[in-house]
Amino acid sequence: MLTPDAVLDALEGIDLYGDGRLLALNSYENRVYQVGMEDGPPLIAKFYRPSRWSDEAILEEHAFVSELHEREIPVVPALNIKGSTLHTFKGFRFAVFPKYGGRAPELDDRDTLQWIGRFIGRIHAVGALAAYRHRPALDIQSFGAEPVEFLLENKFIPYELIEVYRGVAALALEGVKRCYERAGKIDAIRLHGDCHVGNVLWTEDGPHFVDFDDSRMGPAVQDLWMLLSGERADQTQQLGDLLAGYEDFHEFNPRELHLVEALRTLRLIHYAAWIARRWDDPAFPTAFPWFDTQRYWQDRILELREQIALMDEAPLPC
Repeated sequence: MLTPDAVLDALEGIDLYGDGRLLALNSYENRVYQVGMEDGPPLIAKFYRPSRWSDEAILEEHAFVSELHEREIPVVPALNIKGSTLHTFKGFRFAVFPKYGGRAPELDDRDTLQWIGRFIGRIHAVGALAAYRHRPALDIQSFGAEPVEFLLENKFIPYELIEVYRGVAALALEGVKRCYERAGKIDAIRLHGDCHVGNVLWTEDGPHFVDFDDSRMGPAVQDLWMLLSGERADQTQQLGDLLAGYEDFHEFNPRELHLVEALRTLRLIHYAAWIARRWDDPAFPTAFPWFDTQRYWQDRILELREQIALMDEAPLPC
């Protein structure tokens, strides 16, 4: 069991000595703590969920973030301590990071969007230089078909809604496939993978990007669409501002815009299955008490129906 004493003992094993101050941070996938240190500023200790990633996959992500940091891109790399960024303690795997503060960026400010776009462009320029070998790709099978199958086989969906969900999910995945067909051949690069507003922290010096835990191979637009919100006209303006900065550093293939609603659909399906796969973790029923209610699955079905219609609309212009 990962107790506060175990966290401090793990850090002492790599010669980092806490002063007893330990703050659990908001993270469901891993266990993350801010640890006050006897000598120096607080550090962030991330203890990885067992069996999610291989050691090779974790180290590959650490190497990518370090590569970005070396090129003065504002990311938060794992600290290399005793020759490694990944450590073990009594079966737990963990990494240590410097503590960075910040607030959510103001995405209604056009200059802010261009600034963020420039750095995403720089991240992608580096991400395109090599491919991951041990981390998976964002694709229809792993983000759509497999999650749907898991939800159905493990009876997470209320009995009276099973066939409705099965049919709507099938139509949604058909829509996703059509979007990919319209997009044609798209290059897959190393991505942040989960580039929503909560993973972009803002300071007086601009943005910095945190939590590359979901980094994987995929289309560049995956790191852009989650920063769009509002009506179609609003999203068009936001996209234009992001790309105005992005394309200073990396070329954007406009055919990827056919994938925006497809990727949103895959994320919605994957997210529900992500909660389901973690349901044995006591933190999840507490955090998501509505997950196993009929109302929740009715809303998911409605959501997918809306996505089916949106995927047949023309993509956002750029």
